[in-house]
Amino acid sequence: MDTMTLWNITPWGFAALAAAAFLVGFSKTSVSGANTVSLAVFAAVLPARDSVGILLPVLIAGDVLAVLAYRRHAHWPTLWKLFPAVAVGVVLGTFFLMWADDGAVRVSIAVTLLVMTGITVWRTRSSRPDDAPDAVVTRSGRIKARSYGVLGGFTTMVANAGGPVMSMYLLSSGFRKLGFLGTSSFFFLIVNVGKVPFSVGLGLIDTRALLLDAALVPFVLPGSLLGRWAITRINQRLFEQLVIAATVLGAVQLLLR
Repeated sequence: MDTMTLWNITPWGFAALAAAAFLVGFSKTSVSGANTVSLAVFAAVLPARDSVGILLPVLIAGDVLAVLAYRRHAHWPTLWKLFPAVAVGVVLGTFFLMWADDGAVRVSIAVTLLVMTGITVWRTRSSRPDDAPDAVVTRSGRIKARSYGVLGGFTTMVANAGGPVMSMYLLSSGFRKLGFLGTSSFFFLIVNVGKVPFSVGLGLIDTRALLLDAALVPFVLPGSLLGRWAITRINQRLFEQLVIAATVLGAVQLLLR
């Protein structure tokens, strides 16, 4: 029995999943947040709950490629401040998945993303082009990191939708293009690998899921290569606009799905 038969996927369905995996690779090395489209595609082709677990190894593959590309640009003080709060969010998301209604989860995440997008647009317009990233050693910086960290951990656990949350955090903190990509690549590699035991415990990742992942992961590589080619041709302002647009699109998809 092949993978398509195992999951009752049509050839068109598999093509859609392959395109979504390609987009994961592209988004991880260029326009972060664009993989919310992949989230929607996986949920449309596969059972919604199963799609969360199946997408996770695909995301991890993209994270590994992004780390290899941008590892020198990570801002570790920001990461160390985020991780404890993210861990809290992942635990809360795990408990939430045990009983939450899918519709309530989608709506709450989508509304949160739209509100944060509005705040980020306002902040980026009011900041100077040469502003440095927000200091996470200040009281306001710590509060901001913890708030976004908990929300990012929660959303990435319940729907693999942490990308837009962290995109808004890094943009609103004044990160430039390569610093943004380097910091986010390490962040999601560590967080997504940390989610694996929780996903296995919830039954979201099993042998069937891994068989489908094995067929989809190869499509991540060409997407990441295209992303690395594209990022050198995107200036900072266009980069920020694309990230914000991808976040809004992801939020709308969550509302309409």
